[in-house]
Amino acid sequence: MNGKVYLVGAGPGDPELLTLRALRLLQNATAVVHDRLVGKGIMNCINPQAELHDVGKIAGCNASMQETIHRTLRMLASDHSCVIRLKGGDPFIFGRGGEELLYLRRHDIHAEIVPGITAATGCAASLGIPLTHRGLATSVRFITGHLRDKQSLALDWSSLADPSCTLVFYMAVSNTRHIAHALLGHGRSGDTPVALVQNATLSNQRWGFTTLADLPSAIQAFTPPALLLIGKVVQLHPHYATSLVSRFVDQVQPCPQP
Repeated sequence: MNGKVYLVGAGPGDPELLTLRALRLLQNATAVVHDRLVGKGIMNCINPQAELHDVGKIAGCNASMQETIHRTLRMLASDHSCVIRLKGGDPFIFGRGGEELLYLRRHDIHAEIVPGITAATGCAASLGIPLTHRGLATSVRFITGHLRDKQSLALDWSSLADPSCTLVFYMAVSNTRHIAHALLGHGRSGDTPVALVQNATLSNQRWGFTTLADLPSAIQAFTPPALLLIGKVVQLHPHYATSLVSRFVDQVQPCPQP
């Protein structure tokens, strides 16, 4: 008889941002399949007796790697009562949780989704930047900045040029130049504020600000994984005007902790 697989969102990194359900499941897990980006603080919450499987998935994970993860989950479900598939952020937001859920269903394996705080909301909250704000942003869009198998990033750039919409790009470091040029070419203002965030919610979080026009040069101060927040709401940060990365790269620094 198959055990149950829980697709658990680990949140953006800070273990205090785990849901109570996620924490309880991790403490009682018999097997855990986790990604490379799950932080040490989260891993320390796992039952020390649990069997750990590091699948080491990174941006651009190809189909064969994902199939290996599927087979691992299926194998573990046949031997364990509580299998955790632990993912950074939320399983259903650029986490390929949908693919894994469909695979488990096809093989009659019980599965449950445990949502987590996605990187966009975690980054925005850690910087005190609202993703929507009356008079500045009436909508927000979460967008992948990297497609599988190195496919061209062909998005509906015209709709993304709407100045009243906050854009959050995941996994976008390698395609930042293309993103900036496409948005500018479809009418988004070069003065549009941009926040860059790395290691969000952790003690080594790095952040900085730039404009859309200067984004291709500013991104050089960051390494993957990093998040791009694009829109007028970024200017609500109290240090935006004095901390533009493109002018003062040395001001990229850990975010002040409360």
